[in-house]
Amino acid sequence: MARPLRIEYPGAFYHVTSRGNERKDVFISQTDRERYLSYLGSATERYGAVIHVYCLMSNHYHLLLETQSANLSQVMRHINGAYTTYFNVKRKRAGHLFQGRYNSILVEADEYAAELSRYIHLNPVRAGIVARPEEYQWSSYRCFTGQAAAPKWLKTDFILGYFGSRDKDVRDKYRAFVEGLIGKKYESPLQSTVGSSLLGSAGFVEEITAAHVTTKEADRNIPALRQLIIRPSLEEIVTGVKAVFSGNERLARQASIYLCHKYSGMKLREIGRLFDMRETAISEASRRFSLKMGNDEKVLNLVRMIEVMLKI
Repeated sequence: MARPLRIEYPGAFYHVTSRGNERKDVFISQTDRERYLSYLGSATERYGAVIHVYCLMSNHYHLLLETQSANLSQVMRHINGAYTTYFNVKRKRAGHLFQGRYNSILVEADEYAAELSRYIHLNPVRAGIVARPEEYQWSSYRCFTGQAAAPKWLKTDFILGYFGSRDKDVRDKYRAFVEGLIGKKYESPLQSTVGSSLLGSAGFVEEITAAHVTTKEADRNIPALRQLIIRPSLEEIVTGVKAVFSGNERLARQASIYLCHKYSGMKLREIGRLFDMRETAISEASRRFSLKMGNDEKVLNLVRMIEVMLKI
């Protein structure tokens, strides 16, 4: 089985998820959830982890965390390992509790931290468990809005800092930011993940790849690594799109912008130069086309065909 790509360095931010083995529940009782949260607290004390956001569902969890040391693997071994031991002893069972290794995505915090916090906090709403995020007890949302006291290990000020400096105004703005999407269809920010491992601007992906990813043959069995290192050029993407979307220049242009933005690794100004567009317009056009794919299965299938052709 191919190994996941793990990039660790001091000050790194990660979106981390882990699912129950065979999608079975990993949180059954209130005590289970409380015990898991206690391991988040001990991870901050023992390993210097910083927990920014959490949400515990029945068969999986979401975390947005920061590692002050380059030790994500150590942090997650503690959290998942300690909880698995507790769960197995309590229920007189043995074996794996979680499905494989945890999934982690390295995040450019300034670009995506607030957006990911909204996505995580709306998880119970999307699942139909509650109508509003504050009704769900097992997420950090109410700590952000001031409806519940935050445990000492939960750091809310980093994300709230994007919404101002006055405490009440900040919490009200954050609440409006999150709840403004209730009942609306929106794209997951995780759709912009590159190589299954990185979420950020083209510059961030380029910087992290240059600093932390090698091209050694021994590493080539990591699919994410191949996607990061072996990138199609802008010209290759445009040519591939034209071949599939022949006869529809407008749709071909939209698909080209989206795929160049997602897979080329080139800076926005370079993509913008190719399409004679501003940098911000490239990002917005890519986002709109992603939504179009979500609503049009035919377009989605054509894009998937191009991805296969270009091996991306």
